[in-house]
Amino acid sequence: MKKKSSFSGQIGFVLAAAGSAVGVGNLWRFPYLVAKDGGGLFLIIYIVLVLTFGFTLLTTDIAIGRKTGQSAIAAYETMRPGWKKLGILTFCVPMLIMTYYAVIGGWILKYFTVYLTGDFAAAAKDDYFTDFITDPSSVWFGLIFMLLTGFIVYNGVEGGIERCSKFVMPILLVLVVGIAIFSLTLRSGDESGAVRTGLDGLKVYLMPDMSGLTLSRFLQITLDAMSQLFFSLSVSMGIMITYGSYVQKEVDLNKSVAQIEIVDTGVAILAGMMIIPAIFVFSGIDGMSAGPSLMFVALPKTFYTMGKAGYVIGLVFFLLTAFAALTSCISVLEAITANCMEVFHTERKKTTGVLTIIYLIATAVIALGYSVFYVEVKLPNGSTGQLLDIMDYISNSFLMPLISVFSTILVGWIVGPKWIAEEMEHPNGKFSRKHLYNIMIKYVAPFIMVILFLQSTGLLDRLLAVVA
Repeated sequence: MKKKSSFSGQIGFVLAAAGSAVGVGNLWRFPYLVAKDGGGLFLIIYIVLVLTFGFTLLTTDIAIGRKTGQSAIAAYETMRPGWKKLGILTFCVPMLIMTYYAVIGGWILKYFTVYLTGDFAAAAKDDYFTDFITDPSSVWFGLIFMLLTGFIVYNGVEGGIERCSKFVMPILLVLVVGIAIFSLTLRSGDESGAVRTGLDGLKVYLMPDMSGLTLSRFLQITLDAMSQLFFSLSVSMGIMITYGSYVQKEVDLNKSVAQIEIVDTGVAILAGMMIIPAIFVFSGIDGMSAGPSLMFVALPKTFYTMGKAGYVIGLVFFLLTAFAALTSCISVLEAITANCMEVFHTERKKTTGVLTIIYLIATAVIALGYSVFYVEVKLPNGSTGQLLDIMDYISNSFLMPLISVFSTILVGWIVGPKWIAEEMEHPNGKFSRKHLYNIMIKYVAPFIMVILFLQSTGLLDRLLAVVA
């Protein structure tokens, strides 16, 4: 089935796909995982995984989309009759993510407005973030972010998504590089006369920390890096299948996949260079253990410690983070919109309008999950979470690894890797990493995805406990 909508060309597609991939996961989750998982050790493992697993999953999704010309639900059924359920399962991922992504976007928007108004001293207080999200009025920031997302998707693929990505992505890349360079120039001293510099922080970031490394810890770091791939590359959630369906046949998918890998991984690495040296200079090693609260608690404290320069850097940082969150949020809503248009045979503007209303309500409910609708639920992986954490766990920790297991089996063993290779070889007959793809999709990826699924659901620890 041919679509009326499409990207204007390779640059438009790569920027839109990279915009989807470059999100909050790169600017927030990646740096704290690096700090937690041995610095350069995590970096090495992650880059290897990007070039193998990331390449395999990204290639699969984009090729499926372009070859079928359809979004996830219809695409899997077209590939193999009887596999529509996998498409429905894939559709559920963006459907769940969309309930809370605008909430996180709203948090970022709040911090941007705080810095814009010059009240950045308030954001550095210990309880500022908690006070904000537990205040019911915080819902308005999420609703504004959701409305902006809906407006851009409403305007279509080339006129909305591609135009936004072409404007936002170059600015984002320049800002990331600029702040990363500035972070390396930072220095501070304490009462003892010891001096910490940004270059010292860079060493902490890049040098592999092998202390206390065991097989169990190595496996955990590898699984952390693998889970980051899902966040980072937007794979196994139908987004890249949808974007692939908008790619014209003359576009070289080999180059596109490589360019998306480079941009996405490059931004993640630069994000670490932005954040870790700055945290190290002003808070030392202890500040780098902030974990998930790094963006909204540790960083504002660091920016405040910098003085006037910190105000400017903080303002720019939350601006680029808002851009990254917006491009990712757009891709999530677009995946849902495209599937609904195909299933219900409706036009874009009506579909987007209805979905925007639905997700405005969902955004409000999730945002109020820290106040009006507060709950605490014990999750299978052992953590305790609120409404946002529940949606995140189901979509990212349960469904995405499960979808990857079935999709690699479908491509590797049922329709065969040749089905993907044929699309990757169009139009110039080249698929430079064909042999690597065949090995990964048939043998390596299914096995590792099963392990990741068992680990993310807490089943792996139980199985190991039984064996032990």
